[in-house]
Amino acid sequence: MLKTVAIVGRPNVGKSALFNRLAGKNISIVHDLAGVTRDRITAQCRRGPAWFEIMDTGGIGANTEDVLTDQVQVEASIALDVADLLLFVVDVVEGMTTIDQTLARELRRSSKPVILVCNKADSPKRKLNASEFSRFGFEHTLEVSAAHGLGIDELVAVISEKLELKESTETEDAKSGQNARPLKLAIVGRPNAGKSSLVNAILGQERAIVSPVAGTTRDALDIMGTWNGKRYQLIDTAGIRRRSHLDDFVEISSVDRAVQSIKRADLCLLVVDCADGAKMQDRKIAQIILETRKPCILVMNKWDLFHPDGKQKDRLEHLEEMMRREFFFLPYAPLIAISAKDKEHIGKLFVQIEKVRGGSQNRISTGALNRLLQHAIENTPGALGRSTHSFKLLYATQVNEAEEFAIPVPHFVLFANRAAKMTDSYLRYLESVIRDEWPAPGVPFKMSVRGKAPRKEKK
Repeated sequence: MLKTVAIVGRPNVGKSALFNRLAGKNISIVHDLAGVTRDRITAQCRRGPAWFEIMDTGGIGANTEDVLTDQVQVEASIALDVADLLLFVVDVVEGMTTIDQTLARELRRSSKPVILVCNKADSPKRKLNASEFSRFGFEHTLEVSAAHGLGIDELVAVISEKLELKESTETEDAKSGQNARPLKLAIVGRPNAGKSSLVNAILGQERAIVSPVAGTTRDALDIMGTWNGKRYQLIDTAGIRRRSHLDDFVEISSVDRAVQSIKRADLCLLVVDCADGAKMQDRKIAQIILETRKPCILVMNKWDLFHPDGKQKDRLEHLEEMMRREFFFLPYAPLIAISAKDKEHIGKLFVQIEKVRGGSQNRISTGALNRLLQHAIENTPGALGRSTHSFKLLYATQVNEAEEFAIPVPHFVLFANRAAKMTDSYLRYLESVIRDEWPAPGVPFKMSVRGKAPRKEKK
């Protein structure tokens, strides 16, 4: 199991910038506004002799009017408990503050090893300012600039030394891809649909902050979890709101990261508040999933509030009919009704997740595909119009695009003598023919036709 390093400090000292630098990619939102990071965000640092997990936390000691401040303090305290080593980040530009001094006293009482990281030391003058922090009395002090990448290699070396990290079999296997990587599940939806509640229900702990305040989750949180012995990477995202309703840079960044999370996920769980009904924004998010050709499951949350006095069977039939009408353009996406708050039907959700993963691995053979399509075309000539006689399917094959994803999206390529004669509606019909033979629940299909270009007319 990987060792955990928590990054702590008061707001706006550069914790998220340091987190991104160690992770090697922009995961935490970096902004001058104090208190941007609220949840614990984790990622792997793959520098040094062995990988270790890094954890970004909300700023400790934030004196703001944000009603979530108390919960942020709890989150940071949990990080202190679970970490194997602490990076105490201070700002050499602003110098020592009362919050820094108070936090230093608390960290000295901790039994965990602490490395004092003097951030924003990107010039000789600023490095001199770091000397005032020596009075904190920590054994290891380093000057770095997270924004410019200065001193990061030295920091990783000290972390590796303190944690006694060595090249391990686990690291070597992960680097070579021998260990099956966890399935990436992007949990997306509009604000207050219950995304973070679903994360907590899966993990069995209060890992993501849950609040009735819309926009609580700002970063895309990558959280490792297990269910039934299988490992999953849960990507809890910010609620996607309409652009006209975005108040500031942080919210815009949160939405952009949610969209990026959809693109890098293996499978999207679109969480809909079924008690409130599907809204225009729910359909827009579904459209993003469709356009990015991502596997999807429709998760109907707050099932306990959906006509609670009705019979179970009648409620399910009504919900299925209503939501299939709202999301008619995602006919391949399975629909599951759950209550994240009551942890109801979470197991059924994971059964469906594994069905999607398993079904995607079954390729239809080239011979069976060609026989299937030839039979469909020969028996439905009218669908191609009067030009049927000029269209002939020569060959069809399946290729899996984006092999880096655990759930591959099949691309069916049809070679024909007159590709232009094949209409989009008829391609959708052929897709339905393939699905009848090879269901692949939750997985989108890509259909394309290639053929000879029409001859140019002689002058």
